[in-house]
Amino acid sequence: MEVDPYAPNPADLPCYNSEDSTAQSWDCIEWPKAKPLLDSVDFTIRNFAWSPDGKKIAFTHTPDPLINSFFNADISILEVESGQFETVVANKSADSFGYWSPDGTSILYSSDVDNVSSNYYENGRYFTLDLNSGAVHEIATDFDENLGNWHWTEKGMYAVAFDKTIRHLYHIEPKSGKVTHQFGGLYTIFGFDVSDDGSVFAMGGENGDDLEEIYLWEPTSTARVITDFNQQIKDWQVASSEVISWKSKDGTEIEGILHKPDNYDANKKYPLFVVIHGGPTGIDRPVPVYGGVYPINQWLYYGDGALVLRVNYRGSAGYGADFRALNVQNLGVGDAWDVLSGVDYLEEQGLIDTARMGCMGWSQGGYISAFLTTHTDRFSAISVGAGISNWMTYYVNTDIHPFTRQYLKANPWEDPEIYAKTSPMTKIKNASTPTLIQHGEFDRRVPIANAYELVQGLRDHEVPAKLIVYQGFGHGISKPKERLAALWHNWEWFGKYVWKEEVQVPGLTKDKK
Repeated sequence: MEVDPYAPNPADLPCYNSEDSTAQSWDCIEWPKAKPLLDSVDFTIRNFAWSPDGKKIAFTHTPDPLINSFFNADISILEVESGQFETVVANKSADSFGYWSPDGTSILYSSDVDNVSSNYYENGRYFTLDLNSGAVHEIATDFDENLGNWHWTEKGMYAVAFDKTIRHLYHIEPKSGKVTHQFGGLYTIFGFDVSDDGSVFAMGGENGDDLEEIYLWEPTSTARVITDFNQQIKDWQVASSEVISWKSKDGTEIEGILHKPDNYDANKKYPLFVVIHGGPTGIDRPVPVYGGVYPINQWLYYGDGALVLRVNYRGSAGYGADFRALNVQNLGVGDAWDVLSGVDYLEEQGLIDTARMGCMGWSQGGYISAFLTTHTDRFSAISVGAGISNWMTYYVNTDIHPFTRQYLKANPWEDPEIYAKTSPMTKIKNASTPTLIQHGEFDRRVPIANAYELVQGLRDHEVPAKLIVYQGFGHGISKPKERLAALWHNWEWFGKYVWKEEVQVPGLTKDKK
């Protein structure tokens, strides 16, 4: 009989009994029982962390579990032994615990303080609180971006932040609040951890042309990789990426990621696919393999190849607070300038075949795609994923009403003109581009009424339109099988109108004999 080398030795089991093999179980162990430290309270705990000495817990809490309650988040400290807690930060707007100081006498936190009108796009503010004296000290006041993944060590604070499309590691001096660049050996650092004494860092990062790997870094040496995830794509056809920039209609400098096939021929003009990120405070960066519902890598190598442009339009993260505010009361309008000027730039460079172009995006990217559907005829096909078609429809149905009020600076009854100006449906009579609409059945962020309104408006004006509803899903298509289906739906749609081919979808069509 073959012996399993990984099977446990019976004598090592906790209830081993050489006389009775049936007694080999875990039942004889007296397992510790969970002890509630804070129970039956009238708020929802969002995050928490133990103090270095294990005697206290700092936690962020909101009045209820609803998403908009983050505006009313406060921070409290629980004394574990007594079970008593005290609220230590309670500003008018959102407060969130970040990290304990190494000696446990202070906490780091972020706060919008009294800002309730623009915190979706302004920079975060960061503070330390001395728990003994109650002194509050603001830090990183001169840093024009959002810092994240904070750690507080004996050598100071560390966090990561985007500088345009690059995400680096920064050091923050707790007393002066000064931010200095700490490490830029990787193009993008996603997350990191650091030893208590600040001498060793473990980081997840990539260099733009590879997948994320785990690195170890000591400030006195070069980062070394300890994983090899890129082994799995060594034989794949991956994207060759470069960061490009151009001037938008109003002179604003816009960056984007241009993906090319490895066998790119500078003497050819390629079909172009524009893929627009969500947010609007998302950000696109160089990647070798795109994950999502758009077959970017496949398009790059299909037939004679293609180019893909991903635009960091105004409102994107990484370019500072002023840039993120450029689409306030200008949603869709300024965003469309940025996309179309990027297309113009590629056309001027002689890179693209403007008779074969497609545009698509999800969430805010879906909204911009819908806006382009009704404002230009330059694309051969468009795909709108979970996109807003009418801001008034969106406002009365969404679960994040403050988002709309902050970007449009009014509700629909206070300023109907701004809602009309920025809504794709206002120009529905101008639509002519074949449009695929993809939407989750139970989407609360961008409710499906937006999809119904857009498809009906397009059909009423005899524009080729198709609506696909993904049953059981919310704002994103999160399961592999359905995500693959959504990808194939885009492959089929753009195949028909850009490649001018009737694409056969595997598993959904039958060969005719």
